[in-house]
Amino acid sequence: MSELVTGEAVALELRPAKLPSRALAVLIDLAVAFAVYIAVTMAIVAATASLDDAAAAAVAVATFLLVLVGVPIAVETLSRGRSLGKLACGLRVVRDDGGPIRFRHALVRGAVGVVEILMTFGVVACIASLVSARGRRVGDVVAGTLVVRERVPTGQAAFVPAPPPWLVGRFAQLDLSAVPEGLWLAVRQYLTRMGQLDPQVGQGMAGRLAADVAAHTGAPVPTDVPPAAFLAAVVHERQSREAQRAYGAAQHAGGPGGPAGYSPAGAPAYAAPSYPAPYTPPAAPVAPAPDAFSKPPAPSSAPAPSSAPGDRDGGAEPPATGFAPPA
Repeated sequence: MSELVTGEAVALELRPAKLPSRALAVLIDLAVAFAVYIAVTMAIVAATASLDDAAAAAVAVATFLLVLVGVPIAVETLSRGRSLGKLACGLRVVRDDGGPIRFRHALVRGAVGVVEILMTFGVVACIASLVSARGRRVGDVVAGTLVVRERVPTGQAAFVPAPPPWLVGRFAQLDLSAVPEGLWLAVRQYLTRMGQLDPQVGQGMAGRLAADVAAHTGAPVPTDVPPAAFLAAVVHERQSREAQRAYGAAQHAGGPGGPAGYSPAGAPAYAAPSYPAPYTPPAAPVAPAPDAFSKPPAPSSAPAPSSAPGDRDGGAEPPATGFAPPA
């Protein structure tokens, strides 16, 4: 990781590209450039077959300089440091201060690259990249550029510091709807990097940002509140409103409102609401077991089944079966 300090005293963390990724990007660029060069050369040879040897040699040199030198310079200038190979490998050429390159940077890199890459088959560029602490070749040193990685593993996001406790909720009635998103982004960037700024520079930036926020809200900055604390308080208030709005929308949609302790970046945790305990119906009463002193149950009111023939209660004689009971 390389730290570059800009004119505003802000330290930029850049990850310089090392030799393997740079070599792969150069190979891709050279493969494309040579393919285009061969195609253009064949077309020019077919079109200038009637020229003499001197004219053919001049056309060949011009084609070489145009395709293998001029086109890469134009591509890096127009794409702000992203050639086809660098785009495939996630690399980019930037200035020493972290800004985008211009035509003069691309021109110097391309002119020196003819010697250290094309004429020496990349030997000089490899040695210089291995010796340099930031993987720079001679063209980068002369042009004042650096090749950095754009696709890097995402780490922990920078959190906006929480405001002082005595400011929490003080700006609940402030209208923040007119503050543009660009200003919110600038305020968040300042709050996450204010520890890296010079104290005098940081106070000036905080004062300007606080005045811009106050101009959009229509309420002046309180005199007893420092500008940095005011910015932290209004950002905290905006995050609280967004969290409440999102939680209310989730409740309205019938979904879960969010896990306990959820909070946006930099905001304190919001406790999940407490729900009453689930209703449990009482158990059905159990009838006591009958004992010797309990009254027998009343006879059922259902009609008794019809008596079969030979029933004693019906008055009919039992049928003769030939069986005599013992005396």
